[in-house]
Amino acid sequence: MTTLPDLLADLDAEYDDIRAIVGGLADHAPEWDLITPAEGWAVRDQISHLAYFDDAGRLAMVDPEVFARSVDEVLAATGDPMEVHLSRGRAMGGDELLAWWGGAHRAMVDAFAVADPGARVPWYGPSMGVLSFISARLMETWAHGQDVCDALGAQRPVTDRLRHIAHLGVRARPFSYMVRGREVPEGRIDVVVTSPGGDEWRWEIGEDGGASTDGENGGPATATASAAITGSALDFCLAVTQRRNVADTDLVVTGALAEDWMSIAQAFAGPPGTGRPPS
Repeated sequence: MTTLPDLLADLDAEYDDIRAIVGGLADHAPEWDLITPAEGWAVRDQISHLAYFDDAGRLAMVDPEVFARSVDEVLAATGDPMEVHLSRGRAMGGDELLAWWGGAHRAMVDAFAVADPGARVPWYGPSMGVLSFISARLMETWAHGQDVCDALGAQRPVTDRLRHIAHLGVRARPFSYMVRGREVPEGRIDVVVTSPGGDEWRWEIGEDGGASTDGENGGPATATASAAITGSALDFCLAVTQRRNVADTDLVVTGALAEDWMSIAQAFAGPPGTGRPPS
């Protein structure tokens, strides 16, 4: 069973991998302004996004009332809600930007290190349990880090930390439909992916849209479903975070139920993502 210290250590490791890539850029290097695959967002924007929401995560944990007021202000404002932190990051040199992100990340991790694992964390939508919240921050760090890597042509380690992201992607299936005003279709989907280390990770998504795993629950898989998704864990994570179009992965998607889900799969919160066009 995953513990809070385990999750925080994995979140730190995700931060370290991306920090190692952008940490080598000079303060005013032109690479900071390279456009990433996220339309209109440069490398610096990806980092300021992570810094801003790590700051927000710390505040949500240590002072939920102040955080709630900040959310009200965001929701009441007009225009692009991302503009405030994007503008802040665009006014910084690379060194200052990295100092912002580093300080925000460390303060958030320190705040959650002493948190009650059973606590609820307020956020911009429904509140989340502490473990789910840290999993979501890890997913965001990894996904926005992928945009940075794509823009810079950089490589980073592919690790078994992907399991957190894959599990979150499976659990977020109902949200992928809800945010589009749709009901979750009935039926079962088997998700079977291969970890970076060669292990098999399996989820069985049942009639209620929920999910269980043999690794979490200790039992073998049951009868094969009529819909399935198989392939590498890396490609599954790239697809559910909308960092790759399914057509550009090695995923084998079988059955209308699985095809429908993968066309809208979204592990992150917020409005429906536009996804990435096929290459």
